[in-house]
Order: sequence, then structure tokens, then C-alpha cells
Amino acid sequence: MNSQEIPLGLLGKVCDRHDLAVRLRALPRPWVFTNGVFDVLHRGHVVYLAQARELGASLIVALNTDASARRLGKGDDRPLNNQADRALVMASQQAVSLVTWFDEDTPVELIGQIRPDILVKGGDYDMAKLPETALVQSWGGTAQALPFVAGYSTTRLLEKIRAS
Repeated sequence: MNSQEIPLGLLGKVCDRHDLAVRLRALPRPWVFTNGVFDVLHRGHVVYLAQARELGASLIVALNTDASARRLGKGDDRPLNNQADRALVMASQQAVSLVTWFDEDTPVELIGQIRPDILVKGGDYDMAKLPETALVQSWGGTAQALPFVAGYSTTRLLEKIRAS
């Protein structure tokens, strides 16, 4: 699919890091930030994103680049979808205001650049132990974990597919 086939509304939500400062100024605050691979979008992701968006006026999603995702050790074949495709799928979500990428192992540097008001992670994270939490709190922001939707994960979905 070439970029002429992609609706401008979707492309308008995808942003390279060097354009963030300008694009962020157009978003209403408070800004909610989350990150992840989001390789195969499923019900758990959709509910999580909607809950995250309800915490603020804008939801910024940072995706691991393909290289960053591979370093997470989820398998040699992961991510299944490349970063451009994952960004477009993420941009299609009504709850999402802006999508960008990070190539580092953690989004700490990007969070420092964006300075969100609220950091959100999935329920398996101990927010008190994350350096991202301390960083967001350093400028008066908050951090919270949202509960998982039980039974949904990309890893579990792939196991089910491979078993059939």
C-alpha cells in the first residue's frame, strides 16, 4: 500500500520524533503517554487505549521500533507487523491522538522530550520501580497502571494460532 492509498486522517496522527515539538503544541492537555510494541492489536489493547484516553485530553502512543521490539526477546519472528504498519493500525484507533516511535530499550528519553502529564502502563508493571515514573513525577505528572483485560495478549494469540 502506498501513501496515496492511506487516508490523510491516519497519516496525520503519525509523527516522527523530530516533528514532535510542533505536533504536540496542537494537542489539548492533559497529555497521556503510553508505549509498547502493539504488534497484533486485540481487544485488550483497544480497551486499554480507551481507558488511557479517558484520563486526559490527548493520548500519545510511542511504539517500539522493529529493532527495539526484537531486543525485548519475544521471539525471532517478532514483531510480526513492521513499525510503519503498527503505527497506521494504532493511528486508526479513535482514542489515539498521536503515534510516534522510540528505538531505545526504554522510552525514558522520549518521555523527557514530550513531558506528558500522565504516564500509563499495563497492569503487570510496578509503577514505583519504573524510571519513567520518577521522570514524569519530577515535573508534577502522575503515573498509573491500568488493569489488563483478562485472557488477551499477542503472545497468547500467537500460541493459539501456532497450535492450530
